[in-house]
Amino acid sequence: MWYVSTRGIAPRVDFEGALFSGYAPDGGLFMPEELPQLDRETLCQWSTLSYPGLVKELCALFIGSELIPKDDLNDLIDRAFSRFRHREVVHLSRLRNGLNVLELWHGVTYAFKDLSLSCTAQFLQYFLEKREKHVTVVVGTSGDTGSAAIESVQGAKNVDIIVLLPKGHCTKIQELQMTTVLKENVHVFGVEGNSDELDEPIKTVFADVAFVKKHNLMSLNSINWSRVLVQMAHHFFAYFQCTPSLDTHPLPLVEVVVPTGAAGNLAAGYIAQKIGLPIRLVVAVNRNDIIHRTVQQGDFSLSEAVKSTLASAMDIQVPYNMERVFWLLFGCDSQVTRALMEQFERTQSVNLPKELHSKHSPVLPCPCLCSQVPGSCPGCWPDP
Repeated sequence: MWYVSTRGIAPRVDFEGALFSGYAPDGGLFMPEELPQLDRETLCQWSTLSYPGLVKELCALFIGSELIPKDDLNDLIDRAFSRFRHREVVHLSRLRNGLNVLELWHGVTYAFKDLSLSCTAQFLQYFLEKREKHVTVVVGTSGDTGSAAIESVQGAKNVDIIVLLPKGHCTKIQELQMTTVLKENVHVFGVEGNSDELDEPIKTVFADVAFVKKHNLMSLNSINWSRVLVQMAHHFFAYFQCTPSLDTHPLPLVEVVVPTGAAGNLAAGYIAQKIGLPIRLVVAVNRNDIIHRTVQQGDFSLSEAVKSTLASAMDIQVPYNMERVFWLLFGCDSQVTRALMEQFERTQSVNLPKELHSKHSPVLPCPCLCSQVPGSCPGCWPDP
């Protein structure tokens, strides 16, 4: 399978090329050139699989056996999940009135990002050992990404990781998870500003293709396609656990509420939807509500400042994975996506085209993807 940039200028790459990238050289994000379509028979076969089994099937679909043979891929994924505390790796807790909670916190750092990063690190090691290469990983974090990324590669001989930590903007536990690791390949720096501000120099670095190539730089933020790929399994597992039977026509619809910051899990859910999973996505945000305003009004613009909340990992105003969502909404039109994102980077404000509002799209208007801000819906409380 080939991957192309959402902005259409960078050369296409295979999965290995996408894995070892940060931003694409043209500033975009890598996406599959073509999305496979899953039929009812495939969904029925997958419905009995465990969470690791679903990860294996999805990764086989999007990586290809010519890059990682199936047996090797299965071994890598088993190794990735070997330290999770729950025997199922991911568990669905059933509450009342059809409400369920997908437990994604059974990894080493208690962050849901342990799931995708543990797999991504195994893929990295596989290719690095095969190519006898060394890479330097650059990560900006709003809290949980940094600790999960460090955990996934600490002690690795062929990986150095540099984590930029926004001072005063992470929880104490997250900060200690990052700053108390004493492995020689882990380098953590406290920086001034919030997570959006520290993303700017990272993007500038990855735009310097010669510098990136010279120093073998890559990223483990959710700009990395491998992160999004593994997160697709969350949505498939949740769907199959919530659906008693796939014998009905059409297939039953399951509503999935996605708390989101940089929109990686949202992008994963949307791609899962595009390849055939019948889910309805509901975006949950905190007071940093750019995605809520985008979904409801087409207003993709920054607020005056990032607002600190109890959910610091969601305190993000620049949800860079929305570029993947826009690209899909625009029918994979890289020219339109590039123009929109470059305008946003210049002016920090974009109004989505009105014709997008009139389409039956998964983002605008409401039927398939809506947004609820805590404090504005029954049973929710505003952040203090």
